[in-house]
Amino acid sequence: MMMGESNHSLDDKGRIIIPSRLRQELCERFIMTKGLDGCLFFYPMDEWRTMEERLKALPMTNANARAFARLFLAGAQDVEVDRQYRITIPPRLREYGAIQKEVVLVGVSNRVELWAEERWRAYQETAQAGYEDVAEKMGDFGF
Repeated sequence: MMMGESNHSLDDKGRIIIPSRLRQELCERFIMTKGLDGCLFFYPMDEWRTMEERLKALPMTNANARAFARLFLAGAQDVEVDRQYRITIPPRLREYGAIQKEVVLVGVSNRVELWAEERWRAYQETAQAGYEDVAEKMGDFGF
């Protein structure tokens, strides 16, 4: 399970180093795509295959399902970690995530999220204010 957070900086070529605690889970090859709430998602290949199956099962007759699948898959790309454990964040995904220099990698169970540091801090402040309410509503999901 992927969890925790770590701060990193992009180098001049738009690369970051994958922290050692996440390397084993992500492996040498994974999928990077547009996430939700303005971050990027990194999926290990086995989790990505599960996500693909769920996307295939969406009803093509539903406009929201089509839109989600298009946008989610259009931003996806196969990523290989280099010998120095770096990956390159492509310009179009950096733009989507408002990523310039400082980033935060957040482990969220079956995926890693990459956030622009400023955006992550703003999200945390907003989410923390409603954390108790959200925790209370988790009972609706059997939690």
